[in-house]
Amino acid sequence: MSGFQLPGFDLEQFVRDTLAEDLGAGLPGGGRDVTSESVIPADARFSGVMDSRDAITVAGLPIAEALFRELDPHIDVEMLVKDGERVPAGTDLLHVEGKARALLTAERSALNTVQHLSGIATMVRQYVDAMDNPGCTLLDTRKTIPGLRHLEKYAVRMGGGSNHRMGLWDAAMIKDNHVAVAGDVGTAVSRARDAGVAKIICEVDRLDQIEPAIMAGADHLLLDNMPPEMLREAVDIVNGRVPTEASGGIDLDTIRAKAATGVDYVSVGRLTQSAPAADIGLDFKPLRSPSAG
Repeated sequence: MSGFQLPGFDLEQFVRDTLAEDLGAGLPGGGRDVTSESVIPADARFSGVMDSRDAITVAGLPIAEALFRELDPHIDVEMLVKDGERVPAGTDLLHVEGKARALLTAERSALNTVQHLSGIATMVRQYVDAMDNPGCTLLDTRKTIPGLRHLEKYAVRMGGGSNHRMGLWDAAMIKDNHVAVAGDVGTAVSRARDAGVAKIICEVDRLDQIEPAIMAGADHLLLDNMPPEMLREAVDIVNGRVPTEASGGIDLDTIRAKAATGVDYVSVGRLTQSAPAADIGLDFKPLRSPSAG
């Protein structure tokens, strides 16, 4: 198994579940790759190269290795680039050699993972480049595919972004629906502070909500759907007392202007919600089979 580790992420369980899904484990007739078993001799060996057909930022190669190694523990894997690297089209990413059946069975799971995570990392890098502002940090959101949050947020980091809260547990985020029930921003923030919540993020969409939120104890203000002029005014009102984050209506065309208003962060949900898969392939060639004499 690969030495890849993420806090809160069980790589071995992910590998087992991913392969079991593709193999139909537990289903009638499942638990096997019928194509490889029927077509490929048991002692055949393959050598293969995973390569990118487009310019990308790479993410997910250690997970691909773990998927292959689960089915062939003696597989030879050579990483030709590292996660987080920007590579041009035509770059070889990984070389693998081992049992042909194992490689073919794990191929799609490995490619799906690297394509998806590299797609996220590539989009994040595009946004960082478009923002062109080292004083402002690009953040992701909780708009992730269920079960893949840790991996998708890892891909964001590989692309040069940073992570917002990981879930519902590591920070309070008071949004408009919370405020509607509590009655007003100040009351909502005060309740979270009185409950002992260590970090309180408060969404505001009006300038007159800023002062009550800060006075009640908000640690971070999310300035929602504000145009650049309004963001500048909000930043002036906050005056450095808490970090500020621009959110909503941000794309590659608008991110630079919003980041230039003086906010500390810009968050973009589409980084994990809408990133297209990177165009990555894996081509195998047969090696001499032991049974060939």
